[in-house]
Amino acid sequence: MRVFLFLLDTLFFFLVAAALLRAWMNHQRMQMTLQPGRFVMALTNWVVQPVRRILPRSMAQARVDWGSLMAALLLAVAYGGVWLAVVTSTHPVSVSPLAMLLGILTMAFKLLVRTVLQGLMILLIVYAVLSWVQPHSPIMPTLDRLCSPVLRPVRRVVPTIGGVDLSVLLLIILLQVGLMLLG
Repeated sequence: MRVFLFLLDTLFFFLVAAALLRAWMNHQRMQMTLQPGRFVMALTNWVVQPVRRILPRSMAQARVDWGSLMAALLLAVAYGGVWLAVVTSTHPVSVSPLAMLLGILTMAFKLLVRTVLQGLMILLIVYAVLSWVQPHSPIMPTLDRLCSPVLRPVRRVVPTIGGVDLSVLLLIILLQVGLMLLG
C-alpha cells in the first residue's frame, strides 16, 4: 500500500509541477520551443488544451496562463480524490460527503503548496550548482529567467559576501522551513 501511495504521489507531483512550470514559463514569456518548454508542453497538453477550450476568452488572453493553472488545480483535486479513495478502501470508515470533499480539497491544497516549494527548491539547487560548476551552460539563461524573479527580493536584503551570492542559500532554507510547516 505504501509503495502504491508513493508512486501515486510521485506521478501527481510531476504532473502538477509540469503544469505549474508551464504557467510560470508562459508568465515569464519564455520560448516554449526550447527545453524544458517542449517537455512540459508534451507532458501537460492532454490536460491543458481541454481546459483552455472551456475558459472564457478574456481569461485565455490574459498574461496569466489560466489554462495551465487550472490544469494543475484539477490534477491536484484528482490526486486528493484518488488518494482518499485508496486509503478509505483499505480502511473502510463511514465519512460524510462534506468530510470527503474537505479531505480531497485539503490534500489538493497540500500537494499544490508542496509542489511549488519543492519545485522551486529543485530549480534553485540546480541553478546554484551550475553557477559554480558550469556557469556558461546552455540551460543557465533559462534557469536565470525562472529563478531571478523569486531571488530578486532576497538579493535586496542579503548582500553578497566575498563575491558569493547567499540569497539562493537563504531562499532554500526558507523553502525548507515552509515544507516543515506544511507537515
